[in-house]
Amino acid sequence: MNNRKGILIVVSGFSGAGKGTLLKSLVSKYKNYQLSISATTRSPRDGEEDGREYFFVAKEKFEEMISKGELMEHAQYVGNYYGTPKKYVEEQMNQGKDVILEIEIQGALQIKKNYPDALLVFVMPPSILELKNRLIHRGSETMDLIESRMDRAKEEAKGIEEYDYLIVNEELDSSVEELHYVIEGAHHITSRNIEWIRKMREQLNEEVKGE
Repeated sequence: MNNRKGILIVVSGFSGAGKGTLLKSLVSKYKNYQLSISATTRSPRDGEEDGREYFFVAKEKFEEMISKGELMEHAQYVGNYYGTPKKYVEEQMNQGKDVILEIEIQGALQIKKNYPDALLVFVMPPSILELKNRLIHRGSETMDLIESRMDRAKEEAKGIEEYDYLIVNEELDSSVEELHYVIEGAHHITSRNIEWIRKMREQLNEEVKGE
């Protein structure tokens, strides 16, 4: 099963669950992964750069991308648009990269509908108290916004069963390894290897004929 094509991986989780840090650690350790860069209408946070963390675009530009079918998925979250540009993802997968989309549950369910082979993973905190503490210690948001994120988490929790796997992100290194093994295992699902199976059957038929 050499020269395998990359697969599409969707990672979601409550804001504050640590999914961003988890994914950065994963792609730093394992070179076959590529983080997709999403487009968003929200303002950059301190230290973020356009084209690195996100493509920061105006609302009008984002809506134009929707109308032209240039996004794999899109959603609204806490008053802003987020979406995944299609061309970049498909190019990376064709080069053998496993492409990871860090997106919210609305977008994840769009991906599941439109790309049934996508692998969906939900990142959980060890507890809801820990989740709130992480949001507070982040220090970048008001208490009103933190409460808004907690309300959003309550709604997101209703859709967790739609995902294929859960990762409880308590200890970073362990969570990185768990996620890596989940993705590697997904490569060996029979439905992803139909062409290889077909070749093996053809070779077996030729071998039997030659006896």
